Formats: sequence, C-alpha cells, structure tokens
Amino acid sequence: MTKSELILRLSEANPHLFQRDVERLVSTVFDEISSALESGDRVELRGFGAFSVKKREARVGRNPRTGESVKVESKFVPFFKTGKQLRDRLNTSD
Repeated sequence: MTKSELILRLSEANPHLFQRDVERLVSTVFDEISSALESGDRVELRGFGAFSVKKREARVGRNPRTGESVKVESKFVPFFKTGKQLRDRLNTSD
C-alpha cells in the first residue's frame, strides 16, 4: 500500500473528513515519526510495532560487478520490530 492509497482508504472510511485533511493527518504522523527517529528517539505503537534507529559499523564490502573491495562508511539505518498483536494477527489461520 502506498501513502496515497492509505489516504484514499482513510478518506473512504471517514466520509465526514475532507481528503485534504486526511492527507495532512497522515503526513503529520509520518513527519513526527521521522523527526523522533532523527533525534534518536524510539517510536512505539502498541500492538503494531516499534521504530528505532540502529548504527551499522564501517566495513569492507564488495562491488558485485567487479568483485573489488569497497570501503563502506558507518551509517544509521531505521529498524522496525513488529508488535506481538500484529505478529499474532498475521499468523492466525482462518
């Protein structure tokens, strides 16, 4: 599902809201999650999962085309861990 599909679904489920308001709400939520991660905070949505930032150390990688060694700098990457309720929901057999 893309961001625009999410906005469309939410708009259809809430006909009393204007689509532009739903779009603003979705963008605000994503911006707040991004800002929290940027400042090093962890974002936990109970029953859904938790977003955090992990540091990947510098390493020596390989160029897949040439096979030559390449130095890869250390970097921070976003990480998502699913919540128990979401995992259970995905693994229930109906």
